[in-house]
Amino acid sequence: MNQELRELYQEVIIDHGRRPRNFKVLEGHTHSQTGYNPLCGDRLQLFLQIRPGPRPVIEEASFQGEGCAISMASASLLTECLKGKTPTEAKALFQQFHQLLTGDDASTREGLGKLQVLAGVRAFPTRIKCATLAWHALLGALDQGETKPDDPVSTE
Repeated sequence: MNQELRELYQEVIIDHGRRPRNFKVLEGHTHSQTGYNPLCGDRLQLFLQIRPGPRPVIEEASFQGEGCAISMASASLLTECLKGKTPTEAKALFQQFHQLLTGDDASTREGLGKLQVLAGVRAFPTRIKCATLAWHALLGALDQGETKPDDPVSTE
């Protein structure tokens, strides 16, 4: 990773970690899922408001929880980029993001926008679970709909 990208990575992680966007319980949410990382104790709940219909769309996304700067920043960036996407597009984004953190193909960065800065997590394999916690909660929320907070998705 070049120095410029490393500095941007650090700035975005610090900014979103200290001042996460969409950090609230989403009133009127249609889907939610708790995510928990037992290795470090990070825990969050992701909320989605999905407009039903022939082409369902994620109208709003938010989260609440506690965790390290990487998990909070990743959740914050995730909620920003979900708005306006269909559940199918959100699942495809999960796959692309997961490949960014675990694969070697530079082409996975295309279309990820600000999420690209989280590619720096690859240099710290033990932190990949932190960065993907909210993303696994996203899949759980989309696949299972509304779930109880005591039924968390784990990144183990």
